[in-house]
Amino acid sequence: MFRVDLRSDTVTKPSKEMRRVMAEAEVGDDVFAEDPTVRALEERVADLLGKEAGIFVPSGTMANQLALAVNAETGCEIFCSEKAHIFNYEAAATSVIARAQLWPMAGDRGVFSPEEVEARIRPKDHHFPPSRIIEIENTTNGGGGFIWPLDTIAGHRKLADEHGMFIHMDGARLWNAAAESGVEEHVWASYADTVSVCFSKGLGAPIGSMVAGTKEFINEAHRWRKRLGGGMRQAGIVAAGALYAIENNRQLLRDDHARAKRLADELNKYDVIEVDMDGVQTNILWLSFQDESALEMMDKLAERGVGTIAFDKHRMRLVTHLDVDDAGIDEALQIFHEIISART
Repeated sequence: MFRVDLRSDTVTKPSKEMRRVMAEAEVGDDVFAEDPTVRALEERVADLLGKEAGIFVPSGTMANQLALAVNAETGCEIFCSEKAHIFNYEAAATSVIARAQLWPMAGDRGVFSPEEVEARIRPKDHHFPPSRIIEIENTTNGGGGFIWPLDTIAGHRKLADEHGMFIHMDGARLWNAAAESGVEEHVWASYADTVSVCFSKGLGAPIGSMVAGTKEFINEAHRWRKRLGGGMRQAGIVAAGALYAIENNRQLLRDDHARAKRLADELNKYDVIEVDMDGVQTNILWLSFQDESALEMMDKLAERGVGTIAFDKHRMRLVTHLDVDDAGIDEALQIFHEIISART
């Protein structure tokens, strides 16, 4: 559809080698816990995250909702960013499935402080929902791929322990945080009770996510996966793609980050565009159009073969990934230049 598709890192397609591995995968019935490739994936990722066990699911939304459903209690409260995926892009699933109330906080680039949470913890009174879970999204999608400061996460862990709360980390792009920071995944995950990760974004697998935690948590998560219709049968075919991605594509993420920074550097030179340069840390950048032309720009770029997403007349998001190389970045920048130059 697009020659250069910067709409999301979810648009990546499996490579020929990944397809071969998937076609040759050993499979079994995963609902009966008999798929050896799924078991291998769950064990490998749980080890990378420093957790006891994991459960393979079709999507990141399901992974998040399993974690929240297991750890929530009916009518409790969950703290998150106002930019969080669970608040904006999961169709109010937390209120429907976990039966919990979200309290979103402004924060900065999707990051909020322990002090902001502490100020909102409810008194133990039957008029109020009990404060139960702190949800952290690392990296932050709505915050432009921003990496949470490790000491801020540590502060949330301390606060959660003091108040008997859980921490869930939406690590859909935790691989990006680890690649850019040099801090390994298990270090980030050590501060959270449960961690979800995605294989179909920057890693380039066609489908799948996982949530990890204690064996007790995973046992209950299996019940919730069944309730939500997430049990898959010969799922080793897709699990093989995720395994391939983990072992071969994690080291390529820094190339995506470099290309995102190059896009940001060049596009920020135009008066009509403003880029939060300090926020461009990984593979996502948000553009602000001062002349309210983001939607128009999206359409003009699409006509020229460049895919982007404008969320309103002011804001556009670009995401780099495996399927966009340096030549693709060159082409996108040239088309941006031609469109903007024609208007001035």
